Amino acid sequence: METSIIVSGFGGQGVLFAGQVLAYTGMDHGKEVTWIPSYGPEMRGGTASCTVIISDEEIGGPIVAQPSIALAMNLPSFEKYEPLVQSGGLLVVNSAIVEVRSERTDIDVVYVNANGIATEHGSVKMMNMAILGAMVGKRPLFPLSDMFESLEAHLPKTKHHLLDANYKVMQAGFDIAER
Repeated sequence: METSIIVSGFGGQGVLFAGQVLAYTGMDHGKEVTWIPSYGPEMRGGTASCTVIISDEEIGGPIVAQPSIALAMNLPSFEKYEPLVQSGGLLVVNSAIVEVRSERTDIDVVYVNANGIATEHGSVKMMNMAILGAMVGKRPLFPLSDMFESLEAHLPKTKHHLLDANYKVMQAGFDIAER
């Protein structure tokens, strides 16, 4: 099984880190992975995205034209990737920023108020964890506990005081998508 995921949003939303968490979780649990970042010179406020491929077998190439899953954290990302998601795929949308709805009927779409969930648990900067939780709640690529373990293993020690809040935000996103 091979799953391609595009994570996209504004620089500063934790787009690249969210992709790294997915890649680390795959690696830590015996999968083949690729992680390719893409961002403009603006960084904060500019568009950022990354492509993650997680597979049981060797990956032929890191380029993805039609992802299995797209995580859209802002409107430009929604507009760019919503039409590209494979039929039968998943689109996770940060409904706190993206107010439009997908008209596609051939994909699953999960709307999660990621900013609201993250703010409720301490900081809007954790909104990326709500998006990841929602993704795994709808497409269980791995158990949420595996993502928790990888987050703890790869988060810099100076940020470990934020682990509990990140877990709660991820769990809240998961719960919304699972419903």
